[in-house]
Amino acid sequence: MNNPHKNQPGIGHVWRAMAIARQGFVAAWRCEDAFRQEVLIALVAMPVALWFGGSALAKALLVGSIFAVLIVELLNSALEAAVDHTSLADHPLAKRAKDIASAAVLLSIINAAAIWSLIFLF
Repeated sequence: MNNPHKNQPGIGHVWRAMAIARQGFVAAWRCEDAFRQEVLIALVAMPVALWFGGSALAKALLVGSIFAVLIVELLNSALEAAVDHTSLADHPLAKRAKDIASAAVLLSIINAAAIWSLIFLF
């Protein structure tokens, strides 16, 4: 099946991709409580990282760890939406997929906490 948007050449493809990404951000903001909470934390944490982070490498690690949490949360939300679209019935594979995606979010948060702790406490 051909998708007319996949082969759009040049800058038109870039603009279309940016518009689709914006729609994804808006959908995540509207529908996902966890994403909203993490964005609000990021809005506080990133200026703190840039102001107090020390070296450029430390600042990059601090900010990057926050972006990683947001990225993994977006992927988790996308997977949950896709699973729910397929079926809302309880199924062990659907539960496993959602649980694994949630575990990925937890690991990204633990990673961010470890980076922040190592940089600010040691």
